[in-house]
Amino acid sequence: MVISSFPFLEDFPSFFSFGQDSDPGFISFSNTKKRPRYDDSIENDPSVQELLTKLLAFDSPPEEKETRDAYDSILMDSNYNRSNQELNESAVYCNGYPNLSDSGISPQAKRARSEAADDVATTSDDTVSIANGGAQRRLWVKNRSKAWWEQVNSQDFPEEEFRKAFRMSRATFDMICEELESVVTKKDTMLRMAIPVRQRVAVCIWRLATGEALREVSKRFGLGISTCHKLVLEVCTAIRSVLMPKFLQWPDENRMKEIKRDFELFSGIPDVGGSMYTTHIPIIAPKVNVAAYFNKRHTERNQKTSYSITVQGVVDPKGVFTDICIGWPGSMTDDQVLEKSALSQRANRGALRDAWVVGNSGYPLMDWVLVPYTHQNLTWTQHAYNGKVEEVQSVAKESFMRLKARWSCLQKRTEMKLQDLPVVLGACCVLHNICEMRNEELSPEMGFELFDDEIIPKNNVRSVNAMHARDQIAHKLLHHNLAGTNLLL
Repeated sequence: MVISSFPFLEDFPSFFSFGQDSDPGFISFSNTKKRPRYDDSIENDPSVQELLTKLLAFDSPPEEKETRDAYDSILMDSNYNRSNQELNESAVYCNGYPNLSDSGISPQAKRARSEAADDVATTSDDTVSIANGGAQRRLWVKNRSKAWWEQVNSQDFPEEEFRKAFRMSRATFDMICEELESVVTKKDTMLRMAIPVRQRVAVCIWRLATGEALREVSKRFGLGISTCHKLVLEVCTAIRSVLMPKFLQWPDENRMKEIKRDFELFSGIPDVGGSMYTTHIPIIAPKVNVAAYFNKRHTERNQKTSYSITVQGVVDPKGVFTDICIGWPGSMTDDQVLEKSALSQRANRGALRDAWVVGNSGYPLMDWVLVPYTHQNLTWTQHAYNGKVEEVQSVAKESFMRLKARWSCLQKRTEMKLQDLPVVLGACCVLHNICEMRNEELSPEMGFELFDDEIIPKNNVRSVNAMHARDQIAHKLLHHNLAGTNLLL
């Protein structure tokens, strides 16, 4: 029906809506008993004849009438179901669900999305019944295979294969799960079942151990990519808050005595409380302060632009970390990182007055830092001393080699955000300590060799007392047959 064909439509304000909403087959005229007055002028009026012609067009054959009636019946049922659905949604929101106006999406858009969702088959067979509302909501969860994880998690899975996948034995893995269970456990919701603790921990450890992309982690464990990323950060945060105070801390007085004794037994240097080393972790170029993270030494050696952050660590004779400093930009030298660390602040307060921390030539000689001689034309005594210092310092370097070999995510650039890296690297150090304490051995093919350049500080001697103490130690090592003779030949 075209509006322009009715020049007098203003006189019938309800005519168009009537013709749209009513069934033409049910049109009737009231007061049929009253006989209309006959008027020849009306019959001969062409406009009236045109109107009657258009009204008679509504009269259709019985087949078309039945089809139209069925269509109107379906339309009425659809409107009725839609009204019921809106009432159910209103009841659901009144029972504690968020308001549409607060979500940033208009109610019309959400209703249209809900109606469209009813016409498309979902990829999951799971449905959830919402209490008090009576509505059924379908979960749009992609079906992913969990066959690999179910096989690994079974007791029949070989121990060697488990150790290769997670860099630790099943017993150590179970211990970590028990320690983190109270923090990592999540409750089931109305929409889905919570991911078990063992799977949560496994996602994190496997990601750190293999360094694989999140897409591969998603395929292995049958979880979404974003879910895997979230699990890695959650478990690393739990490791830092729960396990770090237990497995990575500065030794107390009794433990420090044991450390000094063990270092002196194989090196002959007295009062050594730890061996120190600083390594670099490659990263993707950050969006801010790019120049600060530019690693000039690695760029020159690899002939490729490199960016990194630093990890400074102090270890005991067994290679267990007792102190770590993570996150300073890769353009900083070892002595600059040391000055910024909490270890240096602790030493300035007098906490390391009776202990030496042995480092390489990249650190300065200080009242609490013992380093090798770096000037030219060394004497035999100084050569012998440097050999013993190198033995002590190699403990820290080998520990970092095992750290990077065990957790392959530290060997290559990662897509993690810069602000998330300290938490992840701290978790790697804690897990390293757990493996070292439980004597978890690495297979020979997992070896990794470090390439960290040592830059001698401009002011490499910062304490006259430390210089005299170093000379006395070198003298005792040579004249009390504590130094090796291979450097003197």
